[in-house]
Amino acid sequence: MELTLLGTGAPAGLPRPECPCAACAGALGADSRAATALLVDGSLLLDLTPGVAFAAARAGRSLAGVRQVLLSHPHDGPAVEVPAGLPAPGRVPDGRELALLTGHRVRAMAMDAGGTGYAVTGPGGQRLLYLPPGSAPAGIEDGDIGTYDMVVADVMGRPDALARLRAVGAIRPTTDVIAVHLDHDVPPGGEVRRRLASLGARAVPDGTTLVVGAYEEVPDVPRRTLVLGGARSGKSVEAERRLEAFPDVLYVATGGLRGGDTEWAARVAAHRERRPGSWRTTETCDLVPLLAEDGPPLLIDCLSLWLTDAMDSVGAWDDAVWADGGERALRERMRELTQAVRSTRRTMVAVSNEVGSGIVPATASGRRYRDELGRLNAAFAGECEHVLLVVAGQAVTLRG
Repeated sequence: MELTLLGTGAPAGLPRPECPCAACAGALGADSRAATALLVDGSLLLDLTPGVAFAAARAGRSLAGVRQVLLSHPHDGPAVEVPAGLPAPGRVPDGRELALLTGHRVRAMAMDAGGTGYAVTGPGGQRLLYLPPGSAPAGIEDGDIGTYDMVVADVMGRPDALARLRAVGAIRPTTDVIAVHLDHDVPPGGEVRRRLASLGARAVPDGTTLVVGAYEEVPDVPRRTLVLGGARSGKSVEAERRLEAFPDVLYVATGGLRGGDTEWAARVAAHRERRPGSWRTTETCDLVPLLAEDGPPLLIDCLSLWLTDAMDSVGAWDDAVWADGGERALRERMRELTQAVRSTRRTMVAVSNEVGSGIVPATASGRRYRDELGRLNAAFAGECEHVLLVVAGQAVTLRG
């Protein structure tokens, strides 16, 4: 089954008309995208968009063989003209299946935010799933929807759609996940590719033809990632973003509750509000056993607070205790942790503060903490496939 992406952008396209934002200003050349439309084996058109005939011609394809046009979502704005020779577009009711004379079968899937998803099975048995913008599958937890060779979806707008599909086995490690409906909420180019790769997805230029079921180099989600950054840099948001397309994430909060501290309680509440409802939370600094166990991905936030707890436990703030075994005990705790990171089989994203670039602390204990956190970050990063530094909300790749 062959799929040509005549457009891969949001319904308004990218850049959006008359939009002055930086993302639209940079969406040039291969980064410019027409509204998403899919041509399957030259006979099935999913979504009719303005200029679709010209888009097909640019891709070296013809719409002359199209026998069915299906819409996945309501189209705002002026009515789209149906090119001469194309059948009138329609939608399949949720749960119903349409059999085409070409041997394709199309089943309509209910969405949680309107629109219709389409599961297409080709004559050779290859399976393609196409989801409309801003939507995720609804009610799939109670049924067996099988595994798809390719999923084409609004990955940036609804990463939780991938989480739902992964939870029921519809997306496997070999599934080719293609991001479409790309809008101006994420800068184009390298930033889009980086974020998609962390979700196990990729984007392709308009006009690309793909073979559904053929082996493609699916982005390899790093097993171990360290996200560094200063205060309010956006490092926790970046870490959460890297796992939001995966179900059953275990969020490991190392800071505890700090009873009576209203500012800390507000921070904790803000973090919880951002996280998907399917994630679980555990409050602990005992990270080694978690890393040794099999289980869902871990998000550890953060190593800075883990170090505070470790230094408390070995009496590192007292100079005499530090000199009389405290330093050795802390080094051993750090060695055990980094060894556990090296040995883990779980997907893990950890957050830590980058404090070595600021003002030199005025106290000896502050300088000791700064130095030990620098050593911990360096040792931890040495065991990770991917290391990021977040500055002003922008992620810079240091490794991977």
